[in-house]
Amino acid sequence: MVTSSQQSGRRARHGATGRGRHTTEDRSEDFSRGFHALSELALGGVQVSARATDLASGRVLFEVDDHVVMPTASIGKVLLLIEVASRLTGASPEAFTVLDRAPRDAVGDSGIWQHLQSPSLPIADLAAMIGATSDNLATNVLLRHVGLQSVRSRTEELGLTRTALLDLVRDHRGPDDAPQLSIGSAKELTWLFASLARGEIVSPEVSQRVVGWLSLNSDLSMVASAFGLDPLAHRMPDHNVLLMNKTGTDGGVRSEVGVLRGPRASVAYAVSTYFADTALSSRLAVLDGMRQIGADLLEYVH
Repeated sequence: MVTSSQQSGRRARHGATGRGRHTTEDRSEDFSRGFHALSELALGGVQVSARATDLASGRVLFEVDDHVVMPTASIGKVLLLIEVASRLTGASPEAFTVLDRAPRDAVGDSGIWQHLQSPSLPIADLAAMIGATSDNLATNVLLRHVGLQSVRSRTEELGLTRTALLDLVRDHRGPDDAPQLSIGSAKELTWLFASLARGEIVSPEVSQRVVGWLSLNSDLSMVASAFGLDPLAHRMPDHNVLLMNKTGTDGGVRSEVGVLRGPRASVAYAVSTYFADTALSSRLAVLDGMRQIGADLLEYVH
């Protein structure tokens, strides 16, 4: 655990005071499409939080209530990946340690392991499955192995106070369970991904390992839908565009955080929405708004 002075230093790196509810630092950069789309969503009752920064300079490109803590669904799994990666450093043989799935780990929705015959997989493979498909079963098995408290301690060491993985993945959440799988603020999540991209989370080796897992992500349905990338193969630059991202999806939750690199610039971004998912039209409007943010980001980097 870091000391309070260390925490203050870390928070200063990703907790700078914002310039207002909806702002950009340089009006020569036009994010009007994204702002208009998010404003329309907010007027329709959608809770929105967003932030983007230039990766090289740290300059804030836009921010929308980026201090607000939002439900982020599977995005909190990144914190688990950081803890797992920290245990696989150097010549550690733990990457090849095989873990068995157990009946108590069973869960549906995202992921492929629940559909496979193999009852056991190496730790590094489970982490790759989380990066690629946000695998819920792999998440629960890894959480049982490392312990949720270890993930919480790692999160605290990173200086994150508004971002957390709260629980294992459950098909149904009862009154005694955490109400959300994870929470986060756009400000902290943007800082986290920018720091991963710069090799500053725990160590360059740990950061690189996590980035490698996240670069496998096949969900490009939200902000990243505007980038024109192959969802199943985008680990190498495509038209000089390179992406690392993580998404979170739950009832009424659509959230994405990532780093987008292009020939002109690179950005770290986070967009979270929370809405009444009572009609398909509402969900499609949210996804379209997130895509508009993506279009602005692509224009900035390309």
